[in-house]
Amino acid sequence: MARTVQQLFDLKGQTALITGGSRGLGLYMAHALGEAGARIMLSSRKADDLEQATAELQAAGIDARWIAADCAKEDDTRRLADETLQRMGAIDILVNNAGATWGAPAEEHPVAAWDKVMNLNVRGYFILSQQVANGCMIARRRGRIINVSSIAGLNGNPLGMKTIAYNTSKTAVIGFTRALAAEWGRFGITVNAICPGFFRTKMATYLIDELGEDNMTAGAPLGRLGDDEDLKGITLLYASEAGKHITGQWLAVDGGVSVVLGAA
Repeated sequence: MARTVQQLFDLKGQTALITGGSRGLGLYMAHALGEAGARIMLSSRKADDLEQATAELQAAGIDARWIAADCAKEDDTRRLADETLQRMGAIDILVNNAGATWGAPAEEHPVAAWDKVMNLNVRGYFILSQQVANGCMIARRRGRIINVSSIAGLNGNPLGMKTIAYNTSKTAVIGFTRALAAEWGRFGITVNAICPGFFRTKMATYLIDELGEDNMTAGAPLGRLGDDEDLKGITLLYASEAGKHITGQWLAVDGGVSVVLGAA
């Protein structure tokens, strides 16, 4: 008998690991998964931010805890996976969200900054996905991996952003998502990407300050920035049994910006 919609979206008994989860998009996604019943492990570099975010989730009735780790560093990334498995058991859902950016014209962009962005935004996603898959998902023949890309990975340079490393890394995340989905489907692991547009987050603050919120929203058919509810639906779809036949895909959540820019 087919399950009901409520049953398909129910995450009770499942565990989700979310990197970059102490604020912004990662915390929005943590709320979505926790509200659906998942236990949450948050990670980011700063313990103080993680304590505040975990307290926020717990106040909402969500089973949440945290591990401080820098996913730009291989040892930290592997420790994060191993410690999560030790403390919480098998990981059902991995959200690769930790990210960095750097603003500079391409002709002036420091190579060290390029490496910093790539190490976190691409290399870190690969290492953690591999570690979690080998640690539990492959043996269990099931798992959900959600990679956070960006509409900056769909176009060359939306709104004239001077973020060559960031844009390139987010394009790479889409390719990584599709290639990994093709390889790991045989293990029952789905791999999908979300491409957020402009949300009111700390990472986007410099763009809001530089370009002005009116200019940023003027190009969006829906005429606004993303809010703390706008990633919940797609996150839950990718993570749950409702999305069990979706893999290797990306979806822009951007108020229609990418449609206007011709990428979608």
